[in-house]
Amino acid sequence: MFVIKIINSFRNNLYLMKDEDIERPHAMKVRQGIQDAMTYSLPDKQFSEKTIDLVEIDIALDNLGWNFNNYKILNLTDIHLGQWINPKYLDSLIDYVNTLNIDLITLTGDYFSYNIYDYEECLENSLKKLTAEDGKFGILGNHDHWMNADRIREIFKNSDVIDLSNDVYTLKKGEDCLNLCGVDSYTVCADNLDKVIAKMPKNIPSILLAHEPDFASESSQTGLFDLQISGHSHGGQFIIPGVETTPFRGPNSTKYPVGLYQVRDMLQYTSKGLGTNSFRVRINCKPEVTIITLKTNKKRKITIE
Repeated sequence: MFVIKIINSFRNNLYLMKDEDIERPHAMKVRQGIQDAMTYSLPDKQFSEKTIDLVEIDIALDNLGWNFNNYKILNLTDIHLGQWINPKYLDSLIDYVNTLNIDLITLTGDYFSYNIYDYEECLENSLKKLTAEDGKFGILGNHDHWMNADRIREIFKNSDVIDLSNDVYTLKKGEDCLNLCGVDSYTVCADNLDKVIAKMPKNIPSILLAHEPDFASESSQTGLFDLQISGHSHGGQFIIPGVETTPFRGPNSTKYPVGLYQVRDMLQYTSKGLGTNSFRVRINCKPEVTIITLKTNKKRKITIE
């Protein structure tokens, strides 16, 4: 009965957010005060790798060069710093991430919720600690725009995180190339896919970072992207056992709320994210750190002498 009450309360709060929160996010700052109290009063404030879901998936891409075969991308999303994820927890999480053998890090938005000023220094220090051989790349989420997009971009710059909002970065290894692209938050109408398409080199494998997973309906129509990586949904914070999907689907995460999807000729992956929104509740839906290992579909030519 207690669990049912929590679920119903969460569902009601989620659907209440659909209109008011997009138009008047400042009205939700009251919740931040409640979350602060919960964050620092609950007993399990410490990070433990046992409490997260390290999801490792292989993604095969057409025309991926052999120099990118087994290339590992680690994605972090929806930290929502200050909503039960406290500075010490995040710092320990970053230490754990740095022990994983990965090539590149992507960050797909919502670093804060309703309060940036008490946590901006912590986020900057933690992002500075993140290390990956080929760099760190990020985009913004809707909450980041509601708080202070310019300040978060400044944090990116100070932390050596390349801002991919409506931009493209082409990775090169030998003769092989891979486009890493990003769009800004669709929820706040900051996305500009046309700008991304105009910048990106064509006819090479391309990955798109988009905070909102349902943006896949638009990006997949271009036929230019092989994979989109998103967050935003938190996996609904409740996943139905055995079905592995969620009944709780907020704005812009109704179609592809959690996991891997085939959308036309593009793959869409939606992470469950790290933090929570409104309530510190996750049922059968652990916070997620994602490692995507790229695989090539190309056949390697072997010369026999």
